[in-house]
Amino acid sequence: MSVALGGGHREAAHGLFRRKRIVAFGVPAAILLYFVYIFFAFDLPGLAQRARLDNAAILVSDFWSYKTHVTKDNRNGEITAAIEGEAKGAYPAGTFPDWVEETEGGVRIALRDGHAAVFEPEGARYLHPEFGEIVLRTEGRRIALVLPPALSEVPDWINASDTRVAINTEAGRLSLTRNRTEAFRYFAGWELFFFTLDSPFSGRSLGELTALALWEPRIDEARSNLGYMLSEFWTNRMWRHGDVAWAIFETILMAFLGTMGAAIIALPLGFVAAKNFAPAAAARFGVRRLFDFLRGVDGLIWTIILSRAFGPGPLTGSLAILITDTGTFGKIFSEALENVDEKQIEGVRSTGAKPVQRYRFGVIPQVMPVILSQVLYYLESNTRSATVIGAIVGGGIGLLLTQAIITQKDWEEVTYYMVLIVLMVMFMDTVSGWLRRRLIKGA
Repeated sequence: MSVALGGGHREAAHGLFRRKRIVAFGVPAAILLYFVYIFFAFDLPGLAQRARLDNAAILVSDFWSYKTHVTKDNRNGEITAAIEGEAKGAYPAGTFPDWVEETEGGVRIALRDGHAAVFEPEGARYLHPEFGEIVLRTEGRRIALVLPPALSEVPDWINASDTRVAINTEAGRLSLTRNRTEAFRYFAGWELFFFTLDSPFSGRSLGELTALALWEPRIDEARSNLGYMLSEFWTNRMWRHGDVAWAIFETILMAFLGTMGAAIIALPLGFVAAKNFAPAAAARFGVRRLFDFLRGVDGLIWTIILSRAFGPGPLTGSLAILITDTGTFGKIFSEALENVDEKQIEGVRSTGAKPVQRYRFGVIPQVMPVILSQVLYYLESNTRSATVIGAIVGGGIGLLLTQAIITQKDWEEVTYYMVLIVLMVMFMDTVSGWLRRRLIKGA
C-alpha cells in the first residue's frame, strides 16, 4: 500500500535527506581537513628530515647494554680502560679486559664481528673486515683520514673533520682528536650492577658466590661473607643501590604526607562547604571558592612556587601535593556529606547525642567508604606525581632519574630507575587495593 505525501511533507523529507547527506559527507571531510592541518602545523615533513634514527638506535641500545671505553691520552701516552668511561668503573692501572691486547708500540682492541681498532703512537687504525684498513693520523694540528681502496668516498658511518675523526659501526666506535684516542665496545647487560671492580666478589660466578656465602672461609674476619656481599651490593658506587632505595622511600613518603595531610584538612572544611551542615551561605561560598582555587592551580605550579618560597626538598613536594589535594578532597567530601541519609542522624539525635557525637556516629560512618576510597586512590596516583615533583624540588627517585637523563651517558641507569618507578607504582596499587577491600568491604 502506498501513501501519497503532501507538498509540505515532501519538502520536509527532502530537507531531512539533504541534512543527512551533508552530515555523511561533511564529517569525513572535516576529519580529513583536521589531519591536513596537523600535517603542516606540526611540520611533519621537517620533523622527518631532522630525525636522527642512528642516534635513536644508539639510545635504545644503551637501555639494555653498556660500553667499555679504552682511552689513550695523546699528551702522555697513558692508556686506560673504564666501564662507561667512569672513574668508578676503571680497571686498575696496567690491567685491561681480555679483548684488549698490548702490542709493540700500541694497543689492539678486538671489537665484534671481526672488527678491531689499533692505537699507535701517531694515530690509530680501524680494521674493517669488509672494506679493509682505515688509517687515522695526526699531522700537526689536523687529523688526516686515509680510506682503503674499497671506499671511494667517506661513508655516512665516518664523521671526519680537520680536528676530529669518528668511526661508528655496529661493532664499536673509534675516535681520534689531538688530545685523545678512544674506542669502545658494547656488551649486553648492566655491568657492575652487583659488585664494582674493586670488590673481592667482582667477576665471580653464581656458583662461586654461593659457595662463599654458605661454607667457604671468611674473606673478612669481622663479618660473614654473606654480610660482606650485601654490604658491597648496598654501597655499590656505580649503581648506588642504597641511595636509590632511600630515594624510593622519599617518593612514597612525599605522596603519603601530602595525601593524608590534605584529607585531614579537607574533612572539616567539607562540613563547612556542605549545604545541610553549614547554613551560612557566605561561608559555604567562600570555602567552595577556596577549593576551586586550590585544585584549579596545577600541582606542578604549586611546586615551583613553594620551591621558591621554602627551597628544594621532599617537604616542599609534600606541601604541593597537600595544597592541590585539599581542593580536590574538599569538593569530593562536601558532595558526599550533602548526600548522607538524614534518618541516621535523627536516630543518633534521639539518643540525646551532642552535635559532635551526631557527626561522629551518624555522618562519618556513611561517608567513610567514599573518603577511604578516594584517599587511597589519590595516594596511589600521587606516588606517580611525586616522581615528577621530586625532579623539580630535588627529592626522591625523580631527582635521580632527571640527573641520569641530563648526563645523556648512562641510559641503562635511566632504565633501572624507570623499572623501579613502575614497580613502586604497582606496589602502591596492590597495597591500596588491599586496604580498600579490608577497610571498606571488610574482606
